[in-house]
Amino acid sequence: MTMQNDEKNNDKKNFDYLELIDKLKGVSEQLADKALDALKQAHAAGESKRPEIERTLTQARRAVEKAISLLIRD
Repeated sequence: MTMQNDEKNNDKKNFDYLELIDKLKGVSEQLADKALDALKQAHAAGESKRPEIERTLTQARRAVEKAISLLIRD
């Protein structure tokens, strides 16, 4: 394969993933919003610790962000 063919294949692969990447970015934003809501609710309830659900949502958001970075890199 020539360098030009490699570039074309990479461009096609990236294009194929664009829709999926956009969806994952939306999921990441939703997870961040839910985590922030959980923090606000905990604060309003007078809790001094981060709620477990916020930690879980943040962990899930980080996993989605990692997936996005892997797809962008390929």
